[in-house]
Amino acid sequence: MRHIFLFTALCLSLTAGAQPSPTAQKMARLGFVDIQQQDTSIHVSLMYSRPDNFTGRILYADLREAYLHPKAARALLRAQQLLRAQRPELSLKVYDAARPMHIQQKMWDTVKGTAQQNYVSNPRNGGGLHNYGLAVDITLCEAATGDTLDMGTVVDHLGPEAHIDNEAALVRRGIISMQALANRQLLRKVMKQAGFTPLRSEWWHFNLVSRAEARAHYRVIP
Repeated sequence: MRHIFLFTALCLSLTAGAQPSPTAQKMARLGFVDIQQQDTSIHVSLMYSRPDNFTGRILYADLREAYLHPKAARALLRAQQLLRAQRPELSLKVYDAARPMHIQQKMWDTVKGTAQQNYVSNPRNGGGLHNYGLAVDITLCEAATGDTLDMGTVVDHLGPEAHIDNEAALVRRGIISMQALANRQLLRKVMKQAGFTPLRSEWWHFNLVSRAEARAHYRVIP
């Protein structure tokens, strides 16, 4: 199955006439797949290829595509199908997917020793599920335009406003709207139905497997 995904990705790249970047080629060699080459209806806007993320700088110098382990890619395509069946006018929009460990190190160095360090996985402890291609940062958007829906905070907001375990209180206090809560719930519904598990502290983050399973059965991305 891995070889089929890899062959498909390489063929599509050649068909499009675009030369993949060195990082994209590395991802393909490792067996990861480009999500948009599997389903062009899924929007992609990698937040670490821009400076408007929690680090304030560009971390992906040459990566614009969202890559995932084939198992996670299949689950994400299933989530997109579930969403479009319920709300044809909406789509998933990926903000981050497979992440090399050397990028994880840059993130950790940014928050190490600060109040925000609990939001970032320490590479010394094996990193997180992004570093295996088994996690995705994602939101909902308008299918036609890619305009994101109100989720209460911007993606990558490191703070209690982004937590999912006490959202009713956030609504009561006027921190997020009822519409934002409904949007978060819809996102969680389709992602969970597809096999993903939400992260308590980040409404946008979903894992496909546990860290223990990832470390036992999958390879980290250097």
